[in-house]
Amino acid sequence: MSQIEIRRVENKSDRRRFVTLPWKIYKNDSLWVPPLVPQRIKQIDPKKSKFLAHSQADFYIAYKDGKAAGTIMAADDQSSNEMRQLQDCMFGFFECIDDQQVANALFDCAAKWGKQHGLTRLTGPFQMDYDSAYGILIEGRDRPPAINCGHTPVYYQRLVERYGFEPLRPDNIAFAIDVREETPALKLLHRLAEKASQKGNIHIREGNIAEWDKEADRIFVLLNEALKHLADYTGWDREALNDTLEPFRKFADPYLILFADVDDKTVGFFPGIPNLNEVLIHINGLRYPWDYFKLLIYSRRKPKCLAIKSVLVLPEYWGSGVSLMLFDEMNKRVRNRDYEWVDLSLTSIDNPKTPVLAERMGGKIYKRYRIYQFPL
Repeated sequence: MSQIEIRRVENKSDRRRFVTLPWKIYKNDSLWVPPLVPQRIKQIDPKKSKFLAHSQADFYIAYKDGKAAGTIMAADDQSSNEMRQLQDCMFGFFECIDDQQVANALFDCAAKWGKQHGLTRLTGPFQMDYDSAYGILIEGRDRPPAINCGHTPVYYQRLVERYGFEPLRPDNIAFAIDVREETPALKLLHRLAEKASQKGNIHIREGNIAEWDKEADRIFVLLNEALKHLADYTGWDREALNDTLEPFRKFADPYLILFADVDDKTVGFFPGIPNLNEVLIHINGLRYPWDYFKLLIYSRRKPKCLAIKSVLVLPEYWGSGVSLMLFDEMNKRVRNRDYEWVDLSLTSIDNPKTPVLAERMGGKIYKRYRIYQFPL
């Protein structure tokens, strides 16, 4: 009978083994985009991790017959729990061979950790935040994920659900929109946007990188007002938003970062960023020194996809046509930049606005992710 052992990550060697185990899991998966090893190690290093500066977490590796076979994180995101008045134990970095016993041992470990810390529910998978590469991929294996979206083996759903996890909320979905041709759907969108523009003083503008901090303040307000109607929405704090926005600031094309203003008030935000996963999929997570040469080569290639991660409009402007105008303006600009398709992700399937707008642009659901819960 196989022997399964769970060991906590304690040192530098353990951390590297923890973050590189996915290379074993996905070695034959052409859709997997390897995480950047230096960045991932920094994430889980207590001396360098911004998340661990305000939260508690431990990381574990499962060994089967002496060989690494799975990983998991158990965490108490204290600021989020306090804000939402919850006692959730976040689990993440779940990677596992196709073995229910190994998966069960990992989940048992996370559940035990949660109980020891006075928490009442296991939720995830999340990767130390609530917005990056989260969930189990349920549908959509015809192309690699776009930036900030995850990818998991087919059997992960089985491992999670056989343990007893149930969906925490409605699934999150990603839309793909082909922008190479002016389709009837896009023509209709343009007519509706033109009509909306005649109603009032809505002004669509591009982002001002020179005043990034002020723009970030506007985004912060929009995030916490435009999404709070969603079930189980986790509010943002200002510092966390800075950490999230900073990497994109380096790659952002201001021409594709759109805001909607009404007089002196910013009421909408619609940012597009190059799908850097089209580069990252070729550079092996910068695991070895020679991978940096691959980065030099592939970073010169322009991505075919533009990724759009947020469609934020203040609730009082939902019926004003702001969203239509943002979508229409983005469509024109994307075509001017010669992108072939747009990824719109991730949004909740029960979001009352975004899926409808995506479908009006001719968008098709191409990936579906699920977040789970398990009572402790």
